[in-house]
Amino acid sequence: MAAMKPRTGDGPMEAVRESRVIVVRVPLEGGGRLVVSVNDDEATELRDVLSSVLDG
Repeated sequence: MAAMKPRTGDGPMEAVRESRVIVVRVPLEGGGRLVVSVNDDEATELRDVLSSVLDG
């Protein structure tokens, strides 16, 4: 039987390429992670939207 590890929100935000998609993991307050899988076009759009908020 495999060891069970608790899933917590601790740890860095990360983005990794897995095959044709980019998987983004964002730690959440209260524990857990938001995991989003996006393709290259969606990642570019997300970058542009976040950049407009930071610049604006």
